Amino acid sequence: MDKPSSSHTALYFMLVLLFALSGCAALIYEVVWYQLLQLAIGSTAISMGILLATYMGGLCIGSLWLPRRRWAQHPLRVYAGLEAGIAVFALLALMTLPLLNRVYVTAAASGLGGMLMRGVLAGGCLLPPTILMGASLPAIVRLIKATPSGVAWWGYLYGGNTAGAVVGCLLAGFYLLRNFSMTTATLAAVAINLAGAALAWVVAPRIAADDPGEEPLAAVGTTPADRSARIVYLTIALSGATALGAEVVWTRLLGYLLLGTVYVFAIILAVFLAGLAIGSAGGSWLLKRVRPVTALGWCQLLLALAIVWTSTFIKQVLPFWVDDVLQTSDPWHMYVLDVQRVIVAILPGTLLWGASFSLACAAVARDRKDPAQTAGTVYAANTLGGIVGALLVSLILLPGIGAQMSERVMLIIAVASGATALVLTARSAPAKIAALAVCVAALTLALAIKPVPGDLIAYGRNMNTNRGQSEILYVREGLNSSVAITKWNDGTLNVNVNGHVEATTELFDMKLQRMLVHLPGLLHPKARSVLGIGFGAGVSAGAFTRYPNIDKIRVCEIEREIPPAATKYFGDQNYRVYLNPKTSVTFDDARHYLMTSTEKFDIIASDPLDVFIKGTAALYSREYFEAVKRHLNPGGYFTLYVPLYETDEITLRSELATFFDAFPYGTVWANNRDGLGYDTVFMGQLEPLKIDLEAVEARYAQPDMKLVRQSLRDIGITSVIDLLSTWSGAAVDLKKWAHGAPLNTDDNLRLSYLAGWGINADMADDLYRRMLTYRKPPEATILGPPEKLNRLSQAIMLYSRR
Repeated sequence: MDKPSSSHTALYFMLVLLFALSGCAALIYEVVWYQLLQLAIGSTAISMGILLATYMGGLCIGSLWLPRRRWAQHPLRVYAGLEAGIAVFALLALMTLPLLNRVYVTAAASGLGGMLMRGVLAGGCLLPPTILMGASLPAIVRLIKATPSGVAWWGYLYGGNTAGAVVGCLLAGFYLLRNFSMTTATLAAVAINLAGAALAWVVAPRIAADDPGEEPLAAVGTTPADRSARIVYLTIALSGATALGAEVVWTRLLGYLLLGTVYVFAIILAVFLAGLAIGSAGGSWLLKRVRPVTALGWCQLLLALAIVWTSTFIKQVLPFWVDDVLQTSDPWHMYVLDVQRVIVAILPGTLLWGASFSLACAAVARDRKDPAQTAGTVYAANTLGGIVGALLVSLILLPGIGAQMSERVMLIIAVASGATALVLTARSAPAKIAALAVCVAALTLALAIKPVPGDLIAYGRNMNTNRGQSEILYVREGLNSSVAITKWNDGTLNVNVNGHVEATTELFDMKLQRMLVHLPGLLHPKARSVLGIGFGAGVSAGAFTRYPNIDKIRVCEIEREIPPAATKYFGDQNYRVYLNPKTSVTFDDARHYLMTSTEKFDIIASDPLDVFIKGTAALYSREYFEAVKRHLNPGGYFTLYVPLYETDEITLRSELATFFDAFPYGTVWANNRDGLGYDTVFMGQLEPLKIDLEAVEARYAQPDMKLVRQSLRDIGITSVIDLLSTWSGAAVDLKKWAHGAPLNTDDNLRLSYLAGWGINADMADDLYRRMLTYRKPPEATILGPPEKLNRLSQAIMLYSRR
């Protein structure tokens, strides 16, 4: 009798609970490991591809390895051992990663050698625990026979594991890492693993395992066994490829609209996983009502509709979605609205991908005696397809042919996989012809996928507000970022990256970009070698070309598409620095470059970066600032852009506290907009700052500084006193305000979570005024004749007046 007894049903629910705990812990680990390893090997698309391939590759290996081994122990005891092993390896990874990081930094190389080193580091950390994770599904499935009802429970197990992953994703993103450190999050996941292992170990003696050698029941409808199985494995592999490939595309597109904060990425992943979980359960429910291989084929065909739905919804509906997401000051409300957007956008496709797993298991269950081998092979095929799809899209298709054509490729693959399942397993010639005709018709849906609007890449969630007020001059979807150059109706040029403005030719913005360079440039008497972090519009890097003594300009930029585009459209403002023979551009994550190079500089200037964007907090951490210090020559300066807009008080205080912890002699300089606080420049150096006002003025007046004076006049600064009047305080005074704020460290990257929580704040001038209440006159910092100091004091007071 196929219907499970009540005791079996209770057992199966227990297994689902155990597997949900495993999924919860796995996603916490995944979030933590990705953050930790990005700190070591960088956050470029290639580095992320290596991490993804290693993590999912471990799952694939584990799902193939364990079913091929026999054991005398109870399956739940084996499962308990796997869970305990995951916890042990997770702790080992946490403890050994700093050592492995030091080894990597010492031996890091560029090109193929560098990629191999990154792969070795990622593999050493991720493969042991992920292999055990991959083995957990086949281990626990050995308790359930390959009957129709039993196979349905395999799908419920997969769904339960994925549902647990949803909880882990949200728990890590919205609680553990927002309030604690990566160490704490890891320990929480370890505790979950150990709890699941203990529960499995305790209940194992009370549960009799089904005999894995018993002949399974035949599924409805048969074809030659080996051929049928190969078709199913190919179909589920292609399904995995389209799932992960589409996720890559849609994550980037949704990042434009919702801003790429850590919370948005957690929401997208959680909704995607929730769809897989629900779909898997739905597929299991359908098993007795459909022919599995036929339903699997139809799922792939329906994915063509789902891909068109999501593509259309993201590009043509969401930008005009009406609610108060831009106005609300409540972060919880804002992210709930984002959840609603993401659910409507991507849920249909995820339901079908989730159902495909359960249907694939049922379609091949009759061909295997060992449930572990059946489920493990299906899982491995799906995972391997996912690896290929994600790498293909992120590293080749997106930068090569763009999001529109990438989506079309995913649609074609989905239809092809559906055709494979339907046509090759059809029972009659008319059925084959009908299935083929439907597949051909489905291919025409690819024409419904439209290009990504340039306004979307430029303005993201502000697309509806800004639409029609500018001309899109240039759009490019690059390997790491998407770039748009726009010209507003008043002639202002903008460089926009991933839906957010990075730099403009407006006077207040030009002033900020040049202040980053001219402050240290005028103070340093003989700077020769300089480093720019980020190219942006090239305005900051271009200011270095005005100094006659600087003979080496290195710029570190993560996206190759930005410098040539900025040179074409911002050449007059950036002095065509990209083409200057003194300039060399290193295309790498700036943190990775600083951590793996030994080159030293007289000035390091960090171009405007959006601190709320996922990954950017690594360029504001205490450890990063210490690395910057190691790359400064004696007497060198470091300047850092820190915005006051789109931020709140705790974020700014954390930035101050972290910077001053590394640079105890640091200072802050303001760039106001129409007399109101807007953004700032943090400046740090190794020694106490002493500015000889007369010496700086003499340097400024030298004949060979003519280009420097012109560059400053273009932004409204006509004297040294004008520049120094932006003084907003020194560490010795501002530390009092920053006291008690959390430090942004590599172990917590707290700034990602603070900044993402305050992006709707509208308190730039209020923050500036609060900072000024702690500011003291620069009497101990700026030295000179009393009459000049008096003029400077008046200029400071005038500049900070509304």
